[in-house]
Amino acid sequence: MSGHSKWATIKHKKGAADAKRGRIFSKLAKEIMVIAKQGGGDPNANASLRNILLKAKSVNMPSDNIDRAIKKGTGELGGATYEEVSYEGYAAGGVGLIVAALTDNKNRAAAEIRNIFKKNGSDFASVGAVSRNFERKGQIIVDAEGVEEDRIMEIALEAGADDVVNNEGENFEILCEPGVFPAICEALEKAGIATASAEATGLLPLTEVAVSDIAVARAVNKFVNMLEEYDDVQNVYHNMDVDDAIAEQLAEED
Repeated sequence: MSGHSKWATIKHKKGAADAKRGRIFSKLAKEIMVIAKQGGGDPNANASLRNILLKAKSVNMPSDNIDRAIKKGTGELGGATYEEVSYEGYAAGGVGLIVAALTDNKNRAAAEIRNIFKKNGSDFASVGAVSRNFERKGQIIVDAEGVEEDRIMEIALEAGADDVVNNEGENFEILCEPGVFPAICEALEKAGIATASAEATGLLPLTEVAVSDIAVARAVNKFVNMLEEYDDVQNVYHNMDVDDAIAEQLAEED
């Protein structure tokens, strides 16, 4: 899991500093709308909304954007109705992909996402073919600078985390069951520890596909980027495992 997580972390750090910020906010707004519609606009009474707001704050999403998305979800403001859909398939080297989307038109989303698969020499796999090799986990990334490993481990584990991984001194990766995600985020906030990213119900691979060929890694990276650029796609999960050198090179080429 370290290779996958490391690459994801590098991409997050780069993406947070570039022009992709607007797309990130747009995707978060959709998710906030859906969650507010399902469980109400009060984060104190809607745990899922609390979780997504923590994620929004971790990427500095403006409060006005958050409030507007909540009001659209609860019906106070007009807005489209979005549905959750997912698609599975394979990239180069047998790397598994799961595409999570929110769309107001499932037929359009399926056609557009299938077209991206075909452009990358692939097609949808049967339901469960890829997802059976993934598990839902909460994942919180904390920059290591100014944070002692013993302290963050104590805080996270006492709050219910499954594990805390030190990614070579660059950051700490906290993994947990989705149900304890809010408690861990709150514990970190009370301790004055900022999160670089936080996801309540991400998909992490149970098994990975090791890729040592840079051409294959580039092909997977291109495929993932094309999917992420489509507006209806919220997240793309994969099980590619690459070494540090390839991960850094991919991040530089993005």
